[in-house]
Amino acid sequence: MKEKPLTNLRLPDLWKEFNSNFNESFWEEFEQKMKLMKKKFIELALQEEITALTGAQKYERTPERVYRRNGYWKRYIILKDEKECLFEAKKIYSAENLREAKRNFQLWESKWGRLYPKAVECIRKNWEQLTAFYKTPKSLWKKLRTTNIIERAFREVRRRTRTMSCFNNVESIERIIFAVISHLNEKWRNTPIYEFTQNY
Repeated sequence: MKEKPLTNLRLPDLWKEFNSNFNESFWEEFEQKMKLMKKKFIELALQEEITALTGAQKYERTPERVYRRNGYWKRYIILKDEKECLFEAKKIYSAENLREAKRNFQLWESKWGRLYPKAVECIRKNWEQLTAFYKTPKSLWKKLRTTNIIERAFREVRRRTRTMSCFNNVESIERIIFAVISHLNEKWRNTPIYEFTQNY
C-alpha cells in the first residue's frame, strides 16, 4: 500500500473513522497511519530531547552565544605529546578572563603551531564559540565549557541498552532510547540545574 503524507494525522480524526469503518481496508489504513504517527512522534520527541540536551551549551539562544565544547580538537594531538600539550592548552579556557585566554592561546600556538597546525587552526577558527562562556556569569563557566551534562545523558542510555542482549528491531531500541531521554528531560524539568535558572 502506498504511504500517505504525514498530514492531519490526529487521533480524534482517526477515532471518527474507527466508529464509522470496520472493513479490512480501513484496518490496514488505520495501522499504517498509527505507524506513521508513531514514527513522526519519535522523530519529533527525539529532536526535542536532543535540543533540550544541547541547550545546556547555550546561555542565551542567540547566534553570537553558541558555544563549542573544549576538547573536540584533541584528536589532532599525537599520544607522546598529548599530556604536555593538553596541560598547556587548559590554560586557555581556565584563564580568569578573555584577554588572558587569548594571551595563553598565543603562547600555546607559538610552541605547538608548527607540530600541530590542524589543532591550532581548529581552535582559531572556532575561537568566538570556544570563548563565548567568558561573557556569562563565572558560576556557569565550568558547565558551559565541558560536555559533562550531555555525556551523563548518553552514559545513561548506554547503561540501559547494554544490559539487553539483543533487540528485535530498530523500533524496539528507539523506544528504549526515547524513554530514557524523556525521563531525563522530565527530571531536569522538575529539578533544573541551579545555575541555569531564571536568576540569570
